[in-house]
Amino acid sequence: MKLTLDVENTVTHRDGKLHLDPFETDNKLVMVGCLTDSGKEYLFRDEFNGVQELLDEATILIGHNIVHDLLWLWECGLKYDGPVFDTMLVEYVLQRGIKEPLSLEACANRHNLMTKKQDTMKEYFKNKVPIDEIPKQELSDYLSADLKATQELSDVLYKKLNTVEYSGLMNTVILTNRVALTLARIYQTGFTVDVNKLNEVREEFEKEKADVEARLNRQVHDLMGDTPINLNSPEQMSWIVYSRKPKDKTTWMNHFVPYMSKEEFKAKIEENSDIIYKTKAEKCTECNGTGTIRKVKKDGTLYAKLPKCTTCSSLGYIFIPTEQIAGLRFNAPTVKWVSANGFSVNKKMLGVLQHVTKRTNSTSAYGFLYDLQRLSALDTYLSSFIHGINTYMKPDGKLHVRLLQHRTSTGRFSGADPNMQNMPRGGTFPVKKVFVSRWEGGKVLEADFAQLEFRVAAYLSQDGVAIEEVTTGFDVHSYTSKVITDAGQQTTRQDAKAHTFAPLYGATGFGRTEAEAKYYEHFTQKYKGIKSWHSRLASEAMNKGMITTPSGRQFSFPDIRRLTNGNVTNFTQIKNYPVQSFATADIVPLVLMHMEDKLKSYKSCIVNSVHDSVVIDVHPKEITQVIYIIKQINAELQYLIEKTFCIELNVPLLLEAKIGDNWLDTKDVA
Repeated sequence: MKLTLDVENTVTHRDGKLHLDPFETDNKLVMVGCLTDSGKEYLFRDEFNGVQELLDEATILIGHNIVHDLLWLWECGLKYDGPVFDTMLVEYVLQRGIKEPLSLEACANRHNLMTKKQDTMKEYFKNKVPIDEIPKQELSDYLSADLKATQELSDVLYKKLNTVEYSGLMNTVILTNRVALTLARIYQTGFTVDVNKLNEVREEFEKEKADVEARLNRQVHDLMGDTPINLNSPEQMSWIVYSRKPKDKTTWMNHFVPYMSKEEFKAKIEENSDIIYKTKAEKCTECNGTGTIRKVKKDGTLYAKLPKCTTCSSLGYIFIPTEQIAGLRFNAPTVKWVSANGFSVNKKMLGVLQHVTKRTNSTSAYGFLYDLQRLSALDTYLSSFIHGINTYMKPDGKLHVRLLQHRTSTGRFSGADPNMQNMPRGGTFPVKKVFVSRWEGGKVLEADFAQLEFRVAAYLSQDGVAIEEVTTGFDVHSYTSKVITDAGQQTTRQDAKAHTFAPLYGATGFGRTEAEAKYYEHFTQKYKGIKSWHSRLASEAMNKGMITTPSGRQFSFPDIRRLTNGNVTNFTQIKNYPVQSFATADIVPLVLMHMEDKLKSYKSCIVNSVHDSVVIDVHPKEITQVIYIIKQINAELQYLIEKTFCIELNVPLLLEAKIGDNWLDTKDVA
């Protein structure tokens, strides 16, 4: 029996966030709706004994965002571990990388389904009326409409999957639905947080942030004179970095069009922006430095509320321009750098400019840009991670890691509440030490794929040099370091890592030092097979309007066109999507499920997956066994992937494991 299911539960509003999960103390399951493939509907409220009987008869469970429904069932003591068909995830796969809204209402409208929700419910939700206080009949009608819409949507999607146009996506749909169950169990399991360590890390970040702000403010005064600057204002940071300010912000963006010539671009900048000069503050003579205008009544007394001085905007002083140009005087190289505030100061652009300062030996400018990026990073760490973990940690002392399959274009996991996928790569991020085992004496093990995306690129392109390097264990980072050093810039292996694989994803040498740019040129000469494969991908996208990976996953490029220089539009995505998707949307989830299956009879459990790694909470009595399981999986990797995707994998893959008392302080497993 195909069973369509949906649940209604109360929600908790806490710390400005909406918590819908069953791990909140005050949240409760209010109603469960079930619809059989024969059209029989069951609505259970408050008492859910009959639900288990239906689940036992189900051969497949259909839902829209099925993970949410399963969590509530499991946490209420109900059981289901059979196959699922998540209409939200299936719709996502069928979109082929072109993201459109995935709510049930949006999907139903897109497929012209007749079922609609009750308009009266929108008022209840708008006014934050608790689900259990909505009149029973109205809630029942709402749930019934959702069930019918989900069932109709599942029928439409299943028919599409059985057409010639979409049948190639069936295996991706099956894998995606299987992975959903594993992610639901990770969500349910939770990752234990050491609150004392969390507070220590918060204090470390706050102290560093204060130091960086103080340093930046000193530098800002040197660069801008007395002009007041808000370090959190992208507009004002643009003034400092580029030493220019749009004459009219409302029309600024209208002066620039894609692919305009460098000469025209430069002329438009000079015509529509002003150079900024350092200023010197002088006391306002109009208000004598008070910021207000002295206004006397007829009886000679002052008005209680004095009007603000318009001459100095109530500051008490005015800023007189000097003859010295302010800021760092960088030039935006292309129209892509133009923003509503002037020019972009995002992380990517600032990174490019940092490389420019290296090339020109501009030590002070490099330091300013580094501090600016670091301040932004610290703000993110404090808000997204420290505050995020505090906000979403549950009364059980765990962060229930929510991994999503439908947010990225490639299918790789994204995260929410908070998004742990935004965690910096590498093994030095302090937030990781707040995560510990749930057991006294337990350990945290992280199994991380070695150079997964490069190895996948080697396989997909069949580049002989890349395959040989992977097979023989050639140290590519040391080689990168040597190329850059031989070109005249002494570089360590660690610093070289940032460059080794960058050209693989479409990055160019622009903004790099001369020596670094030479490596980017060298990459395409060294890996001719990868370069040739990129050309084949572009041709496939041009000819078919899409590209297909070995797993069957597809990415559509309906608006692709050939440029005058011979390249194609969307070339970065065309080069990146096959690698990232096959590596982290297919191989990592496959291994994640395999690992979960291996751990089925143990207390040790998977608690997270970030990028291309899997994190396991290891019971103190199972350390040896879990390490052995990782070694087993390494031995089975090739067969597992070949069998699942019907390919011959001639590039070895490797999981490297580290274990320790917390997620940060880990050591390599021997």
